Amino acid sequence: MLYFDNNAMAFHRIRFHWIIGILCGLSFASLLAVRVGMFDGSETENREIPTPVEMRMDRDTWMKVLQQGRKIGYVHREISKTGEGYRILESAFMKINTMGLTQEVRFTTAGNFNYDLTLSTFDFELQSSLFRFKARGVVNEKVLTLHAGTPGSEQKIVLPLEAKTYLPLSMIEVLVNEKMRPGEKRAFHVFDPATMAQRPVHVTVLSEETIRVMGHEEKARKVSVDFMGAPQFAWIGKDGTVLKEEGSLGIRLERVTREEALEKIDPSASADITEIASIRSNRSIQNAGELKELKLRIDGIDHGDFFLSGDRQSLMQNVLTIRRELLSNLPSAQKKQHLFADGKTYLESTPLIQADHPEIRSRVGEIVSPEDPDTRKVRKLVGWINEKIEKKPVLSVPNALETLRNRVGDCNEHAVLLAALARAAGIPAQVEAGLVYQRGRFYYHAWNVLYLGTWITADSVMGQIPADVTHVRFVRGDERQIDLFGLLGRVRLEVLSAN
Repeated sequence: MLYFDNNAMAFHRIRFHWIIGILCGLSFASLLAVRVGMFDGSETENREIPTPVEMRMDRDTWMKVLQQGRKIGYVHREISKTGEGYRILESAFMKINTMGLTQEVRFTTAGNFNYDLTLSTFDFELQSSLFRFKARGVVNEKVLTLHAGTPGSEQKIVLPLEAKTYLPLSMIEVLVNEKMRPGEKRAFHVFDPATMAQRPVHVTVLSEETIRVMGHEEKARKVSVDFMGAPQFAWIGKDGTVLKEEGSLGIRLERVTREEALEKIDPSASADITEIASIRSNRSIQNAGELKELKLRIDGIDHGDFFLSGDRQSLMQNVLTIRRELLSNLPSAQKKQHLFADGKTYLESTPLIQADHPEIRSRVGEIVSPEDPDTRKVRKLVGWINEKIEKKPVLSVPNALETLRNRVGDCNEHAVLLAALARAAGIPAQVEAGLVYQRGRFYYHAWNVLYLGTWITADSVMGQIPADVTHVRFVRGDERQIDLFGLLGRVRLEVLSAN
């Protein structure tokens, strides 16, 4: 994700959830390390009694994380047997470059499993230079109870489970136990405690190969992991150990010795991950804030999976037209007091958009007046965030309350904070995400849409109401940004006209 200031100084950031996935290769050993996986296999679901899984115990695996052949971090994984089943620990450290600013990020995941490797409990913690995030969960029959948030302010969420629950940390062991052969496929659903979202993962055993690991040849099964349409690959040894992983954007993991994994990382080793993920424009766009219409040819995206057509955007075949909204002559906003067609009001609090928190409500009372028309409230809120929140890339789980307290963040933090403040002010608000143009390229970005009788875009990073027409929406919704992951490296854009 990215954000800008009005002086064209830009910082860009891939959303935290993508970093966990991309920089860990999105394979079984580290597939979205903060996620809880839900196995979707009918054979497993029909078993009345859990089938014990036999694993070689006390495994201790170290892997180095490479980006375009240069080391940027490491992953450490341990498996041990307990009185109730198994315990798997995974920790990772990485130095990530986002638009010239290198930041350190550490995260750990611990999972306790039953003898059939179904999940019993898990703990996850992320620590970056500015933020910390924790999530812990307990499975009791078909219910997952979560506590997630910043340390000391975690919120409780209770989620029903329709299938047996696994951590991605245990998926290798499940597949090894089932002795999957080349050509066989399995489907998984991953759950993200940071966004409370569930998404499918499709796994296919491709072939048997011999690869070189730690100075010698080893036979391995090559496995394809398809997450949101983005293929990743892992090579699994005979004992179930991951030997190598290849992910998106030039990321690779290789099994090494502990000493090699912990070798010092050159601060200049990592390439700018957001620059790599961006899309070069075929033409320069001048004065984007003054444009009334933008036409793009768009390819490489499944139109049915994304919100390309609706409100200010229209799609005909592969030509996307984006028209700037007008704030004059807006229709009545009375509908905001009622349910929308999807049964939501978009005024509610969520674990990361805490619209009903006293600090959020108090701040809204200081910024706007109850007598202000909604358009004036929106201008005041966008202006306050644009002025008061320092524009700086952070590796975090976007959290409105923490953004208000810390006064720093990129587009994600700006978007969740505006959503919370707007909802607290009685204005329905959602988060949108997609691409935005800046200096010859389209970068992944997040902004808002606010209901003022009709949905109107707003970008508090850029101080825009409505947002300029180079904001290309792919998704709308508090939990939908993870869907953009599958588009990395696939989307192709051609600017047809800019007027």
